[in-house]
Amino acid sequence: MSKAARLEHRRQRQAEALRKARLAQQRRRMALAAAAVATVLVIIGGLVIVKLTAGGAGPAVADTAPASPISDGVLDAVKNVPAAMFDQVGLGAVDTLPKAISGQPALTADGKPLVVYIGAEYCPYCAAQRWGLAVALSRFGTFTGLGETKSSTIDAFPGTATLSFHGATYTSQYLAFQGVETFSNVRQGDGYAPLDTPTDAQNQLMKTYNAPPYVSSDAAGGIPFLDIANKYLMQGASYSPEVLQGKPGIDIAGLLSNPDDPVAKAILGSANAFTAALCQATGGQPGEICTSSAVTAYQAKLHG
Repeated sequence: MSKAARLEHRRQRQAEALRKARLAQQRRRMALAAAAVATVLVIIGGLVIVKLTAGGAGPAVADTAPASPISDGVLDAVKNVPAAMFDQVGLGAVDTLPKAISGQPALTADGKPLVVYIGAEYCPYCAAQRWGLAVALSRFGTFTGLGETKSSTIDAFPGTATLSFHGATYTSQYLAFQGVETFSNVRQGDGYAPLDTPTDAQNQLMKTYNAPPYVSSDAAGGIPFLDIANKYLMQGASYSPEVLQGKPGIDIAGLLSNPDDPVAKAILGSANAFTAALCQATGGQPGEICTSSAVTAYQAKLHG
């Protein structure tokens, strides 16, 4: 076996080991029910990746600090990644890509392709996923009211610094976006205090696309869940939250300017993958973004 083949075999074994470890962690949460989305969860069955964990009876108790308005430094880093930085990172270090689907009705809002994200503030995999998604969407439009928070300190990858879409709005001439944070990171009874209640349409997306045949039966209903205009679906995180462990949000934001840092490779690599999918939804607009070298490379991978 050649050296390249041995390295690829080792990489595949490591990826499979990581997948199994994540699945084992996820299954330990299956007993916790999501009251705020109980109707859809009854339909789509057990949760995976991280469960939509409802608040039980009793007062709310802070697990970690509740979300606060995003700091200027973090917001500036998310909104203003230089175009050259995306191309320097290129494919980056990404474990999981959005999955292309076909033959589904167009998902739109206000006449524009609609992107729907469903997660929870306590969820460590959501914490990782929000960074790249927010960076990618900021290439097409502008967020107002983003929050800054951490995932649960008693879950896997405790206290992962992240953003929050709760209460945020998004303005773009190319896309519409709906970000749903079903629960906070504040403990309530046996779970977490509820935040956003998914709409009937959002619940229907979960019922239809966060279930077989689009995801395995043991993963049905898991978060984070992402639907890009019914053209691409993704469940789970693009990369392991481990790369963000122990880093405050402002430090993570600062590392986005270093293309050789593992944080930038994970976040900007995932942002490039999301951008490639978003460009498919927008018909290749804006052109200067959708024809960039990193986006073009990822479009080949998404359809390869």
